Amino acid sequence: MKHLFRPCRAHSLATIFPGLFAVALSSALVSATAVMAQEGMVRIVQTNSAGDHVHIIDPATNQVVQVIDGIPKVHGVAAAPDGGTLYFSNEIHRTLEIVPTDVMEVTDRIPLSGRPHNVAISNDGRKVYVAIIQDCSCVDIVDLEKGEVVKSIPTLGTVHNVFMSPDGRYVAAGMIGARTLTIIDTSIDEAIWSLHFSGRTTGGYADGGVRPMAFETHPDGSTKRLFVQISNYHGVYVVDFEKRKVVEKLDMPSLPISRVTNDALQGSPGHGLAVSPDGRQLWSTSKPNGHAYAWSLPDLGYLGGVEVGHIPDWLTMTPDSRYLYVANAGSNDVSVVDTKEMVEIARIPVGQTPKRNKTVVFP
Repeated sequence: MKHLFRPCRAHSLATIFPGLFAVALSSALVSATAVMAQEGMVRIVQTNSAGDHVHIIDPATNQVVQVIDGIPKVHGVAAAPDGGTLYFSNEIHRTLEIVPTDVMEVTDRIPLSGRPHNVAISNDGRKVYVAIIQDCSCVDIVDLEKGEVVKSIPTLGTVHNVFMSPDGRYVAAGMIGARTLTIIDTSIDEAIWSLHFSGRTTGGYADGGVRPMAFETHPDGSTKRLFVQISNYHGVYVVDFEKRKVVEKLDMPSLPISRVTNDALQGSPGHGLAVSPDGRQLWSTSKPNGHAYAWSLPDLGYLGGVEVGHIPDWLTMTPDSRYLYVANAGSNDVSVVDTKEMVEIARIPVGQTPKRNKTVVFP
């Protein structure tokens, strides 16, 4: 079945399914989200990497309001610019799953070149870039009008993550085994430069694979810096996009050994990054510390940390930059952090091993 690119019908998600989890409301959160809801419904899309379903959270109430079933081992999630369609990578079937938000179920599956990891969508909503972690050292490009892979861009190794720059001009592809960051020009869909991390040392550890990344922009929206998490480093690398090199490293704090947990790190002590929509903060997770840490932008001044759930693994923020949602892979829940007060205000139970998440404004 071919999937045609189309705007989706408006649909209400106001019905709360019985038996789903509820948490205490935050009056400030309700007020902030009510303003945003005037132009659409803000939702946090939370995948669960060890299950076959996706949880949809309403940030106005911090409740799970809907569940998408039937997508085993979800890895990445992207959304159409109008919020009318969600796209998920399915590691079991090696497909891109199509989920219109007016029906909230899989309506189509597009075969990929191999086992997929993270995904990113073009700003016009016509192409999805898929990181292929097995069977192909490449990034697949899915044409959503044709409903098929139209090109696979060769890379130096299998690809773990892909991220779209805010201006839509570039895709950043990160490789674990090849320890390489490759930049793809979306106007020609070709790799134009790469940055290799092998051979350097940080605190006695050799540089490792490329994990999550986040973009910082200039006032005109063009890319200024890339923030990159590296397998063996408890912190964040700062990459000057124009100079194409690491210019700074941000260490995350070390907790007393009695408070550190090292299980399920998977070689990556930091595995979640977010630049706030207003461009004023950078957030990073620490798996061993069970914290999310923040720096101010553009000066990179350390702001502090917030204790969250067990093994925090991914981040997303509300459009007003006030609330941070932290997927806790070890405790099967999502922490809600007030980024102004620097405190956790809610903990939302979800599925098994929650990881990738995304903020989407539904029609």
